[in-house]
Amino acid sequence: MPAGGFSSVAPAGVEFEAKITPIVIISCIMAATGGLMFGYDVGVSGGVTSMPHFLKKFFPVVYRRTNDPGINGNYCRYDNQGLQWFTSSLYLAGLTATFFASYTTRRLGRRLTMLIAGFFFILGVVFNAAAQDLAMLIVGRILLGCGVGFANQAVPLFLSEIAPTRIRGGLNILFQLNVTIGILFAGLVNYGTAKIKGGWGWRLSLGLAGIPALLLTFGALLVVDSPNSLIERGHLEQGKAVLKKIRGTDNIQPEFEELVEASRLAKQVKHPFRNLLQRRNRPQLVIAIALQIFQQCTGINAIMFYAPVLFKTLGFGNDASLYSAVITGAVNVLSTIVSIYSVDKVGRRVLLLEAGVQMFFSLVVIAIILGIKVKDHSDDLHKGFAILVVVMVCTFVSAFAWSWGPLGWLIPSETFPLETRSAGQSVTVCVNLLFTFVIAQAFLSMLCHFKYGIFLFFSSWVLVMSIFTLFLLPETKNVPIEEMTERVWKQHWFWKRFMDDDYEGAAVTNGDIIKKNGQANGFDPTSQL
Repeated sequence: MPAGGFSSVAPAGVEFEAKITPIVIISCIMAATGGLMFGYDVGVSGGVTSMPHFLKKFFPVVYRRTNDPGINGNYCRYDNQGLQWFTSSLYLAGLTATFFASYTTRRLGRRLTMLIAGFFFILGVVFNAAAQDLAMLIVGRILLGCGVGFANQAVPLFLSEIAPTRIRGGLNILFQLNVTIGILFAGLVNYGTAKIKGGWGWRLSLGLAGIPALLLTFGALLVVDSPNSLIERGHLEQGKAVLKKIRGTDNIQPEFEELVEASRLAKQVKHPFRNLLQRRNRPQLVIAIALQIFQQCTGINAIMFYAPVLFKTLGFGNDASLYSAVITGAVNVLSTIVSIYSVDKVGRRVLLLEAGVQMFFSLVVIAIILGIKVKDHSDDLHKGFAILVVVMVCTFVSAFAWSWGPLGWLIPSETFPLETRSAGQSVTVCVNLLFTFVIAQAFLSMLCHFKYGIFLFFSSWVLVMSIFTLFLLPETKNVPIEEMTERVWKQHWFWKRFMDDDYEGAAVTNGDIIKKNGQANGFDPTSQL
C-alpha cells in the first residue's frame, strides 16, 4: 500500500531523486527546538524542587523533612504527592492536548500546530515565573503540558516528512538531541540560580524556559509546511513547489504523483483512529505503544527529572547534586550525537540491543552499591562509591541516549502509513505522556518504599524490552515509508500474518528473515526449533 512519506520510492523500490538542501537542514533545526522546550521542562523541575527557597514557599512539609533528616530516612524525605504533582501535571495536560493536536496536525498542518505549541509554552512560562502560590504554579505546568502535547505531535511528523530517506534517522533524532540539550541547559541554569542570594533563583530557572519557547514560535513562523501536509489539505500546486524546493531538483514529478496517490488513499479513510485497529495496522500500533511504554520503563525520566534530588538523597551536597546532574546532562547530549551518526549506518535494532546490555549492567551495579552503602539514616556515601554511582548513571544515560531515547520517537514516526499517521502519532505521544505521568507521579514514592530495589525494578524492564526487540522489532533502516508494508511487515517472521496478501518466497537464512534489501528483519525463533 503506498503511503506518503519523507522520500518517495518508485514501485520497483528505487529512490526518487533528492538532494540534502539547506532549506531541509534549516527547517529541521528550527522545528526541532520543540524538543529543546520539552527537555528544559524535564530538566528544570528536578533542579528547582531541590532548592530550599522553592520548597519553603510551595512545599513546606518537604522543606521541614529535608532540614530534619531524623523525620524520614534518606529515601523518603522527598516523598510528597504535591511535589510529584508539580512535575507530573505537565504530562497529564500533554496527554489530553495530543488529541486536539491530532486534529490540528491533519486540518491545519504541521507548521501551524508547532505555532500553537509555541504560544502555549510562552503562556506557561509567564505563569510559572510569576507564581505566587501552588495553584498558579500548577496552571503554568498545565499550559506547558499543552505545548508539549502539540509539539510532540507535530515535530516528529514534520521532520520525518521533509527529510530525504538516506538521512531520515539522523534528522529525526534532531528532536531528541534538542531534548537532551534542553535538559543540559536546565541543569546549568539550576546550578547557577541555586547560588543566587535572596531566594528568587527558582523564578529565573522557570522563566528562562521562555528562550526555547520563543525559538519554537519564531521557527514555526519561518519554516514551510511539509509537502505531504499541503497535498493532504488539497494545496497541490503549493505542495509541488515546496517539494521542488526541499528536494533541490526539478525532477520531482514521480514523487509528487506518489504523494498525491497516497493522499487520495488517505482521504478515503474517514475514521483514522478506528482504522488503526484494523488487522493490517496492528503491527505498527503494537510496536508504537510498546516502544513508548518501554522508553519510560527504562527509568530514564525518573533519573533525569529527579537527578539533583536523587544525588542529594544519596548523600551528595546541594552543589554536588546539581553538578552531577549537569554531568549526566552533558553525557546525554554527546550520546545522542553518536546516535545521529550511527542510526542510519548500523541500524535501529543493533543500537537497541547493545543499549539493553549496557543499561541492565549499570542499573544492577547501582542497586548493589546503594543496597550495601546507603542506609536510611547514613549521612554520606563514600567518595569512591559516589563517583562510581555517577559513572554508572552516566553509563546508563549514554546507552539510553543513543537508543531508546531517539528511537522511541523515530520508529513510530516512520512506520505508520499516511492514512493513519496523524492518529498513530497521537497514540504514540499519548501513551508516552501517560507513562511519563505515571512514572513522574510514582517515582519518589517508589524510591521511598523500594529503596535501592527501584533500580532492580527498572533493570527487569530493560531485560523484557531487549527480548521484545530481539524477536519482534523489525529493522527499518533506509526503508522509505512507501515500502514499509512490502519490505518490512510482509517479510517479518511474526508480523507477516497480519498482512492481507500471501507471503510465499520469504527467504530464511540462519534464523533471520531477509528483506528485499538484504537486511535482517527480526530473529525468527521458529526456524531454530
